[in-house]
Amino acid sequence: MKVIVLGAGVIGVTTAYYLAKQGAEVLVLDRQPGPGMETSFANAGELSYGMTSPWAAPGVPMKAIKWLLMKYRPLILHPLISPTMWGWCTRLIMNCNARDYKINKSRMVRISNYSRDALTELMADLDLEFDQREMGTLQLFRTDKQVAASAADQEVLVEFDSPFEVLDRDGCIAAEPGLAHVADKFVGGLRMITDRTGDCRMFTLALAKEAEKLGVTFRYGVTIDGLAMDRMRIVGVDTTDGRETADRYVCALGPYAPVVLKSVGIKVPIYPIKGYSITLPVTDGDAAPRSTIMDETHKVAITRLGDRIRVAGQAEIIGYNKHLGSHATDTVRHVVTDLFPKGGDVTKAEGWTGLRPMTPDGTPVLGPTVYDNLFINSGHGTLGWTMACGSGRLVADLVLNRPPEISIDGLTVARYGQ
Repeated sequence: MKVIVLGAGVIGVTTAYYLAKQGAEVLVLDRQPGPGMETSFANAGELSYGMTSPWAAPGVPMKAIKWLLMKYRPLILHPLISPTMWGWCTRLIMNCNARDYKINKSRMVRISNYSRDALTELMADLDLEFDQREMGTLQLFRTDKQVAASAADQEVLVEFDSPFEVLDRDGCIAAEPGLAHVADKFVGGLRMITDRTGDCRMFTLALAKEAEKLGVTFRYGVTIDGLAMDRMRIVGVDTTDGRETADRYVCALGPYAPVVLKSVGIKVPIYPIKGYSITLPVTDGDAAPRSTIMDETHKVAITRLGDRIRVAGQAEIIGYNKHLGSHATDTVRHVVTDLFPKGGDVTKAEGWTGLRPMTPDGTPVLGPTVYDNLFINSGHGTLGWTMACGSGRLVADLVLNRPPEISIDGLTVARYGQ
């Protein structure tokens, strides 16, 4: 069976790998000159199994107003004249209630936990270098109010069997000694023990090479114009190099999935949420982070990747805009300077911006569509790296008519009436 995978980010590459491992003939198409060049390029580096949650949560609309007014804002909203944007925002707000939050989180955790196990098996099979560490994630609280609010998160972690530790100030410093220099700036934390860290692009590059060994063909510099259909089947992918045909097709185009799927009448509420990161060299290993610290106040993650520090965050709602302005990374620069002033050299930081493919309910869109030979693997938001292996393995099984190892209930585009 020949399968065409659209997109060579971490989602597309993991899908291609698992398809090829099960004997499929696979062609991957991407407009970039190599794998992992867009959303996967410089993300936070977190494998956040314990922090898998939808953005749409009770109380978020009120918090969003406060975030918009902060000097170093975690949220930026541009009032565009865009029915698509406002429709997406409305659907997100409608999910900000206890009932939907519980449903959406349970769906996301199902994928996240499966992905954790899939990556563990993958690392046992392959020798992949991606600056991987298994030292957990520390959610850092600057106020007692944040500590109290974390009780609800702890209940969810218990429900889904995700091990954690509640830490006071000294416990946070024991987990992340570099924080000793700024002990007056936080009061405690919540540490997710089984979380990992790693460079997503390094992983994508390494796995793409392994996929090539299995026979996967990667064709770069190819722009995808749309899908071609005949009745209820996809008959090809129209590209700048002409039409490519296969038996089955997987759309793993991240934030651009809705653009291509629209060509065959499929509407998925995936919206591009702009995020920022900087990568800087470590100058003092003892004063730098050991793993990932999530600053709860600014919603910024600081992650150690070998001899580098990756700092990522912010959510800018501005559509398909990838401009990196001169002050765009001020928030992430502030947070790393505030918490790890001696750990890295911010003057040598490299800035980056990318688009996260967000659904209003937080859960990605995986699996079959109304066309029996078209499948989707997109909409992972900030958790694409976390969910990549599980999503790729799940979708590969569905494409090849193999029984999936986890339920796909609530994961497909059908939940949006498609």
